[in-house]
Amino acid sequence: MSSVIDRFLRYVQIDTRSDDRTGTSPSTAKQHYLANVLVGELKTLGITDITYDTEHCYVYASIPASAGCENALALGFIAHMDTSPAVTGENVKPKRVVNYDGKNVLLNEEKDIWLSVEEFPELSELVGQDLIVTDGTTLLGADDKAGVAEIMAMAEYLLAHPEVEHGKICIGFTPDEEIGCGTDFFDIAKFGAKYAYTVDGGALGELEYENFNAAGAAVHFYGRNVHPGSAKGKMKNALLIAQEFQSLLPVQQNPMYTECYEGFFHLDRLSGTVEEAEAEYIIRDHDRDLFEGKKKLFFDAVRFLNEKYGSGTVVATIKNSYYNMKDAMTNHMHLVDSACEAMKELGVEPKIVPIRGGTDGARLSYMGLPCPNLCTGGANFHSRFEYVSVDAMEKTVELLVALARKYAKVEFVKKKRYTYDDFERKKDGVGGNSVGMFGEEIYAMKHYENITVSNGYFEYYWITEEEFLLFPENAEELSRLIIRDGENRKKRWLCTDYNINPYDKSSWFEV
Repeated sequence: MSSVIDRFLRYVQIDTRSDDRTGTSPSTAKQHYLANVLVGELKTLGITDITYDTEHCYVYASIPASAGCENALALGFIAHMDTSPAVTGENVKPKRVVNYDGKNVLLNEEKDIWLSVEEFPELSELVGQDLIVTDGTTLLGADDKAGVAEIMAMAEYLLAHPEVEHGKICIGFTPDEEIGCGTDFFDIAKFGAKYAYTVDGGALGELEYENFNAAGAAVHFYGRNVHPGSAKGKMKNALLIAQEFQSLLPVQQNPMYTECYEGFFHLDRLSGTVEEAEAEYIIRDHDRDLFEGKKKLFFDAVRFLNEKYGSGTVVATIKNSYYNMKDAMTNHMHLVDSACEAMKELGVEPKIVPIRGGTDGARLSYMGLPCPNLCTGGANFHSRFEYVSVDAMEKTVELLVALARKYAKVEFVKKKRYTYDDFERKKDGVGGNSVGMFGEEIYAMKHYENITVSNGYFEYYWITEEEFLLFPENAEELSRLIIRDGENRKKRWLCTDYNINPYDKSSWFEV
């Protein structure tokens, strides 16, 4: 058993709520408390490559590649330290439910608070597992301290087992993800990985590379207070105008009534008086066109009320938070495929689902660091009824180690030009138009175990940066990427763009 649960129970007792009203980075100084704890624990593990951004509260660290894997691809894992401001994270009292029996769980006897199977039917899938729950008065903080603990436990395992092959492993812990600012000052170059995973998902097996397009909106309502006794024709009640604004938004496009790919308008905060009121919304949709349509509808409602009550009565601002990472992930689906394969090898059934929210990975993917999202084992995030499966957390640590192993088999290799005269002598061994053209300084990747013998020929599978990590079972559908060298088996052939003419002298390279 790994250290993941002990770590998690320590981390959740540190209040790290973010706050979108401060305008600072980090938004709350208390996030530094956990950052300092993590830096200390990383040092205790023996990691020396640690950077702590003491201004903006980012922690970066790396584990050197294992012996023989120094040229392997650097792979990253990222989790966020903050918790949602929606529910208090102060004085969290986690409780362990051993061998869950499938019944309602009493969270707080004094206040008669229960975790109900009727309200949360997915609990029935966890019978026999250990759970960690709240006392019903705070959130738990599994989002995303479960991910933080799992990454730390993975790091501990890799350092304690030098026989496990892996490339350089890059670790990143971020602040303010819950308020959409987790990557505002994230230093990709300092982080050091070309590809990464966020560990910030839900139930075991969930894997996500699609998320909402997201925006936050602030709406101010300006009224006019007059004594109720003489208010006829004079009073403008800002609270009632705010209520009317909400009524202009589609009733069915509410988080309470939507699922899967359906978007919504969510009224997150409302306060005020007759004289002045303010409301905060989040706007979400997976489809970019529908997302833009929602923002237009929002402003249409503002215009309508200003026409009705007078210019300046309602003032709204919308700020985009992040976009659906699906488009940015299109050329990097090896990350999803590898995670699916690793899950299956561990006996976990992958469940590719859209994120009904966002992660740091959504913005990082557009910043040039492709970053799908892995499960943590948690559920009911941002809630007093949040819980996490102990069994799922242990399995997630195994998943992270398995991915580190997988990417140990992928390395960058420099190429030199292969002569056309040699091609003329060997062209009978070439299959189809499977030859690629590269510039002198381009790097390719290879998978060490991706070598099979067929009809007396060695087959070497070579691919581009954006399609790497092929496995033998994929060979049939990707046969266009195969070159056979029947004459000189010591040669390793590189193919990339199957549209290139193999008789073009500029197309050949030897690795």
